[in-house]
Amino acid sequence: MSALGGFVRAGAARRRVQSLVVGLATLLAVTSSVLGGALLVASDAPFDHAFARQHGAHLTAQFAAGRVTEARLRETARADGVTAASGPFAVVSVTPSLGGRTVPPLSVVGRADPDGPVDALTLTEGRWVRAPGEIVVAAGADGPPVRLGLRLEFPDLPGGPTLRVVGTARSVGRSADAWVVPAQVARLTGTGRAADEQMLYRFADAGTAAGVARGRTAVTSGLPAGALAGARSWLSVKETATRDTALFVPFLVAFGVLGLFMSVLVVGSVVVGAVGTGLRRIGVLKALGCTPGQVVRAYAAQALLPAAVATVVGLVAGRLLAVPLLAETAEVYGSAGLGVTVGTDVMVAGGMLGVVALTAAACAWRAGRLRSVDALSVGRAPTAGRGRRAAALTARLPLPRSVGLGLARPFARPARTAAMAAAVVFGTAAVTFGVGLSASLGEVVAAKNHNAADVTVGVQGPAARGPGAPTVTAATASAVTKAVAAQPGTRRQYGTALTEATVAGTTGGVPVLAYAGDASWGGFRMVAGRWLRAGGEAVAATPFLTAAGAEVGDTVTLTVRGTAVRVRIVGEVLDTSEGGMRVLTDMSTLEAADPDLTVSGWAVELKPGTDPDAYATALDREVRPLGLGATSAKYVNGSDMARVMDSMTALLTLMLVCVAGLGVLGGVVLDTHERIRELGVHKALGMTPRQTVVLVLASVVPAGLAGAAVGVPLGMSVHGVVARAMGRGAGLRLPESVLSVHGAPLLALLALAGTAVAVLGALLPAGWAARVRTATALRTE
Repeated sequence: MSALGGFVRAGAARRRVQSLVVGLATLLAVTSSVLGGALLVASDAPFDHAFARQHGAHLTAQFAAGRVTEARLRETARADGVTAASGPFAVVSVTPSLGGRTVPPLSVVGRADPDGPVDALTLTEGRWVRAPGEIVVAAGADGPPVRLGLRLEFPDLPGGPTLRVVGTARSVGRSADAWVVPAQVARLTGTGRAADEQMLYRFADAGTAAGVARGRTAVTSGLPAGALAGARSWLSVKETATRDTALFVPFLVAFGVLGLFMSVLVVGSVVVGAVGTGLRRIGVLKALGCTPGQVVRAYAAQALLPAAVATVVGLVAGRLLAVPLLAETAEVYGSAGLGVTVGTDVMVAGGMLGVVALTAAACAWRAGRLRSVDALSVGRAPTAGRGRRAAALTARLPLPRSVGLGLARPFARPARTAAMAAAVVFGTAAVTFGVGLSASLGEVVAAKNHNAADVTVGVQGPAARGPGAPTVTAATASAVTKAVAAQPGTRRQYGTALTEATVAGTTGGVPVLAYAGDASWGGFRMVAGRWLRAGGEAVAATPFLTAAGAEVGDTVTLTVRGTAVRVRIVGEVLDTSEGGMRVLTDMSTLEAADPDLTVSGWAVELKPGTDPDAYATALDREVRPLGLGATSAKYVNGSDMARVMDSMTALLTLMLVCVAGLGVLGGVVLDTHERIRELGVHKALGMTPRQTVVLVLASVVPAGLAGAAVGVPLGMSVHGVVARAMGRGAGLRLPESVLSVHGAPLLALLALAGTAVAVLGALLPAGWAARVRTATALRTE
């Protein structure tokens, strides 16, 4: 095998371009597979393991102050099905100030010890609270930037207490935003108010929503009406924790499959090309006594050498790219971050090398079957007569002769042309899929913001958030509505009011956004049904409909301030606010249940030609004395996950396009070397270097056009399947406006992209063919 070893090394070194193509294709497939495998693991088992390790709460329950005694709450720990419980802990919602700037409110729990039978907290930095005046903030919580020594002020509370951050901790069940010693809670409670009480439960049967619901019923049985202020199931925490990483899996799988198919295609075409151009060498090897199996193994090894190197690089690249993606998920899983498992590496590496080996061996089987005499006697020229009809046809066309010769060339080597076209198919499909996915993500972010209004009116700035937000009275709301209507340039307006409700079958409160006026133009994207038109109607997003077990056309009962309100779901909307659990309805629907409900925000659409900035400035002068403000600034709530996915899509698309271009390059290199004598004859007859370049580039145009014709529809199909799968991963159904993003102009550009990929792949061999000397070309065998 030493002679064969030398043959393998010499073949891999001689065919550097083809080896590079095999390596890059393998690199892409391995990188995508490592990412996909890592995220598949991160979106499932680690949460369960961490939850069990930290004794997470299956149900986090908050009981209203004064409705039930602490002793009675302790008795709930002995309810049927409860295996462990912690609490009661005093809990209060407070809005801190940081350097005079109000930040989002925090749910603060009084807890003396981070350990316990339920929800054992993991300290990630600093220490636990020891005395009043100290606070531990949840790592990764929405709120102020966390650092040790930070001082949070509470100027709205009696005495204006200040708390110093002494540590950060993680709760796997996200039971609170911060923790203080129990004695501190009383100082964070406003005058005349009492703190609520928190209980944490673990149940014997909590694997399903029904099991958690039974446990909830057991612990609340016998308690006074209205004692339970809210509850959160661990299943909703798990869904939130794994949703972001689950979004990555479908599109990584898609890129991985495209990369795998391209790897098989490229490896096969390279090995077939190597066999076709090395028939004489194969004959020599057989004449020297090599068996068919040794010849097959030699050519398979030539493909495995670059593939093995690329596999190692791909494993490293996949691990590096997985780090930022898994960092967010690690926030839920304790202090240690997640990583790619050794099992994932072994499966990906073994599977990829196995695919390369099998593909190379299958394509090299022809070399093993050849007889020595046949291999030594067969030249490199194509079969006589192949492509002559195409050459005769192109000669009659009104085209430059170099273009005609190039267009006829693919018919002389149809199998090689088909391989190049297939590479273009996958490259074009990747571009079509990547562009479509990026456009769909943009549509989702736009739908998330639904900021079609030209001007908005309301409490501006940080003061608009939290329980400390200014109250808008009915008189103020009426005055603002009249001021907007009287302002020159107003086309139409609607108001919004927010309240809370409970819905049978769901845990915790459900936000209800009520509209005063026609809000159909407000920017919401309908998935099914229609927008609401009258009182008693409502629209909601997929997560709410799923949680309530309802669909468009069903009637749902909302309980608002103790009053049952029946609403008919007339539409399903794309809405990610509040986890998709909001209900959107008309103000008149809630008049009986909440007569004090008042509009607190306004959206205004302007007449064409009206300057939004000037309008907002004028309206702001009118509403400023009322404690409100007007602005023309668009509310833009971007998505870090969308930005990461855009970046990864661009990276993986670029890699696939490069591999597609190199697949074309490998085929053209083989073709150019094979027809070098023919090119020498053309040069001797007067063909210029520029005409030689045109001839080579024209030879790949048919493959580019054919590849684009198949690749664009393929990419659109992949985009539709993956986008819907990503929506399901987020618990959403996507509207057609998010899925149908490939307009006619974009499709035309994508069709040209296929030809561009083929031409770019052929540029290097075209330049080499143009530079080769005529005498050198004529001497080559």
